[in-house]
Amino acid sequence: MLTSLAEPRMHPTNVRYRVLASLSLVAAIAYLQRQVIAVVAEPLQADLHLTKTQMGSVMSSFYIGYALFQVPSGWLADRWGSRRSLSLFAMLWSLSAGAMAFAGNYAAAFLLWFLAGSAQAGAFPCAAGSVRKWMPTTRRAFASGMLASFMSLGGALSSYLAGMLSGQLDWRWLFVIFSLPGLAWAAAFLWWFRDLPAQHEGTNLAERQLIARGLPDETDASVQATAAVPVPWLTMLSSPSMWAICGQQFFRAAAYIFFATWFPTYLDESRGVSLDSAGQLTSLPLVAVVVGSPLGGIVSDWLLVQTGSRWLSRSVLAATSLATCAGLIIVACFVVDAPLAVVIISAGSFCAAFGGVSAYTITMDLGGQHVATVFSVMNMCGNIGAALFPVFVGALLDHGHSWDEILLVFAAIYGAAAVCWMLTNPQRAIFLVAPGASS
Repeated sequence: MLTSLAEPRMHPTNVRYRVLASLSLVAAIAYLQRQVIAVVAEPLQADLHLTKTQMGSVMSSFYIGYALFQVPSGWLADRWGSRRSLSLFAMLWSLSAGAMAFAGNYAAAFLLWFLAGSAQAGAFPCAAGSVRKWMPTTRRAFASGMLASFMSLGGALSSYLAGMLSGQLDWRWLFVIFSLPGLAWAAAFLWWFRDLPAQHEGTNLAERQLIARGLPDETDASVQATAAVPVPWLTMLSSPSMWAICGQQFFRAAAYIFFATWFPTYLDESRGVSLDSAGQLTSLPLVAVVVGSPLGGIVSDWLLVQTGSRWLSRSVLAATSLATCAGLIIVACFVVDAPLAVVIISAGSFCAAFGGVSAYTITMDLGGQHVATVFSVMNMCGNIGAALFPVFVGALLDHGHSWDEILLVFAAIYGAAAVCWMLTNPQRAIFLVAPGASS
């Protein structure tokens, strides 16, 4: 009893930060596993006797599954909670990735990589739900930034390690090795994590009060009331800004996925870079994303405070950054030295990440009560772009187009994203009607 009376005066425990660390770790593991296929694309393609178009479609199958199962996996996470659903998803995507070692033909590789993407679709809805329950309002942006940073860190680490190991191990062993961290994480998370702070024996009352502080608008009643408001779909789908932010996400995701799919092959076939060196060089643009994303968020918020203009701090900043990225990629086409070309492309990747943070923020600026719906529609469009671009590149290569032409297409896609940002009006909310009114 004395311990219970003293507990409110104790310093809060820090289980919430261990929860954030575990979620950040699984974000890194997810990208560690999804990136490996880019480094082993050439030997995989040769062993399975695939055309470049087929190899591109295998790469895209991950993002097809990812796009198709975003909403169903989020629905399951809401009903099961993150502890059971995220553990299950991590186990399934790791088993699917490991099973790629046994793929003997195009159909098997396509199906297994599709299954890996389908299971990974649930990772970030679960992570977002856990952040909402475990982090106080004033720390959720920090938590989101950590998740985004660890995604790119995982991708960069994957490129580096897979490139280093590819000269010593068969590509099939790489899939097996890279699947193991996900299986270990799933078992540990299921054993240790709890969906609510009050359910975790490691939290004290002070930490639970700290997490709940300042959230009077997030009671069960208010959440149910918000969820009961029907989405005015006609209003959303007829909004020019909605189409513009979906467009920029489509193009940005399509361009970004080049690093996760064809970039090592480009370095090998166009620049004569060995497979192990290509894997290491591929990590540079991803490291640039790790640095560019938080810096872009800081500058965007600073501009908003200084000018009071969402148009300048969101749209103009993003458009300028993406246009600069496109210009740097074009410059890289004319650089002969491979490492220097990768540095220039990485500078472009930094610019794209610097402006890309506006995509997440603008859904909050425009979405009103329907932020989650606006975000999910936008992100679905991004996954469609990510699924289509690798196949498009493979088809261009099979029809005799050069890597320099591919790089120009790569730049043009970033340019198209910049144009979409200039067509976005973040000063005017998508939903001007009262919540629940007829659309």
